[in-house]
Amino acid sequence: MTELNNTVSGFDALGLPKFLLNTLTKIGFTQPTPIQAETIPSLLAGRHVLGEAQTGTGKTAAFGLPALAKLDMSIRKPQMMVLAPTRELAMQVAEAIESFGKDMKGLRVATLYGGASYGTQLSQLEKGAQVVVGTPGRLMDHLRRKTLKLGDLSFCTLDEADEMLNMGFLEDIEWILEHLPKTAQMALFSATMPPAIRKVANRFLVDPVHVKIAAEKKAKANITQLAWKVTGINKNTAIERIVETFDYEAMLVFVRTRNDTITVSEQIERLGYPCAALNGDMNQAQRERTVEQLKNGQISILIATDVVARGLDIPRLDLVLNYDLPGDSESYVHRIGRTGRAGREGTAISFVRPREMYNLRNYERLTAGTINTFELPTVQELGQIRIEQCRKKLVATAQNKDLSEMRTALEKMAADSEVDVIDLAAALLFEKQIKQPFQPKDDPKPRRERAERDSGGRDDRNSRGREDRNSRRGDSRGERSERPQRSERRQSSGARPDVDWQSYRIEVGKEHGARPGDIVGAIANEISLDSAYIGQINLHDNHTIVQLPKGMPKDAFEQLRKVRVRRQQLDITVSDVAVEKHTQRPRNDRAVRNDRPARNN
Repeated sequence: MTELNNTVSGFDALGLPKFLLNTLTKIGFTQPTPIQAETIPSLLAGRHVLGEAQTGTGKTAAFGLPALAKLDMSIRKPQMMVLAPTRELAMQVAEAIESFGKDMKGLRVATLYGGASYGTQLSQLEKGAQVVVGTPGRLMDHLRRKTLKLGDLSFCTLDEADEMLNMGFLEDIEWILEHLPKTAQMALFSATMPPAIRKVANRFLVDPVHVKIAAEKKAKANITQLAWKVTGINKNTAIERIVETFDYEAMLVFVRTRNDTITVSEQIERLGYPCAALNGDMNQAQRERTVEQLKNGQISILIATDVVARGLDIPRLDLVLNYDLPGDSESYVHRIGRTGRAGREGTAISFVRPREMYNLRNYERLTAGTINTFELPTVQELGQIRIEQCRKKLVATAQNKDLSEMRTALEKMAADSEVDVIDLAAALLFEKQIKQPFQPKDDPKPRRERAERDSGGRDDRNSRGREDRNSRRGDSRGERSERPQRSERRQSSGARPDVDWQSYRIEVGKEHGARPGDIVGAIANEISLDSAYIGQINLHDNHTIVQLPKGMPKDAFEQLRKVRVRRQQLDITVSDVAVEKHTQRPRNDRAVRNDRPARNN
């Protein structure tokens, strides 16, 4: 095993082709990290690499760039494969590779993980994806179904190998690696090197270059860390309350996907707050312009993904919100480090699903800090906050503006209409608060229950053990139980039984990244419809069938047509399709797994 320790001054000294160097410049990569500087030349030279480095050190570029440099774009079959422990990390790696290969005409990346439609994944593979990123269980499924063929594979990476070991994937990994062509180049990255991982390296890597990067010692930042457990209300409502009630100068919100940056930013903008999205679909000039708007105060909220938010240093940024938790613990440290810089104080808030609560211990260990849970303001408290904010604005206007003309106009209105001046002022105040009422409606109990279910929570008494086990193992262990082409259903146990339901079709589905909670939130919020009047939801690949009360008012119907979910206009229409009733799946693990393919190793 060869040890390597060389240094270079920039990406142009690493041997990467010109088109990748141009892309790196566009996305703001100027200097390689140590893992990139030591790994890229070896991989370009055809060597196998054993990388020992912490998460967040730039490993994706370290293996992704040299692998992309070697792709034959005329071959429309998988040539590069990345194994990741969780669906979140798989999505993050896939997005980064797409970003690096943005100027590679015809590049296709397939992301294969559990909890997603087989149809969408099959389509990605059939269209000729050269790059495949996936979790072990779903990769095994596709290999057994022969929907994933590795005959042309020339490069394979194991990312976060020790994490996959902890999740119980060791046998799965070995089974997958046994199916690689003998000529495939290998890279294995792990934060630690336990004996089992070293055994895998010795078996599958050929005379690898060993690149070891010492973990950085992080100074304890002046950051207050808070966590809100996603229960009672959904995350869409929660972020609105954070935006309204927390004291901040500038906020950075981290979401999982590019589509989410658009969806969340549009939601915040509808509330009247200056907000923008930052994602990989934007060119470098657009990203720089957006970041500059946050720096100079034109906007106060930025919704971003991990990839594009790398390296942001904005002095006025004092609040980071993890709308979605990152795929790994080190990324959490990098995220919250966008605030509390250079001795400044900052706050980091995380929305944590019940099955993700165990992550908080890791975050505390890595940050040498404490994460306190908190409750969001109630609707009553929110109403009082809105009244106080309105009072402050009115007092400031009264103190700083010449209101003589307005006073004259108000007195004339009162005299002409024979209405008391106080009543007219109250009417103005009433008009002002229509969009954000001083007395918001409380969430009815059925909505809270469904929000918990839609957000991924489970009844602790029935399934905490199974959910915790699946959380520790990663999403891909349970993914083998899923049947292809199955529509996703939402149980509507809280819906009113006395409603005369009508089926409606909306033009957004799983391929757009939509979830039942998105549909419920959009409809309930946009037309102020109690969610007890939203029935069954059947989520399909490119559309959704939803039950709503018959005879909806025409204005509400027209309003829903224009609503967007995941950047897609609902364009709602009446449908004759019968809505499938929800059938609860068995809770017994053994029963759930009966339909997975038999292992043949």
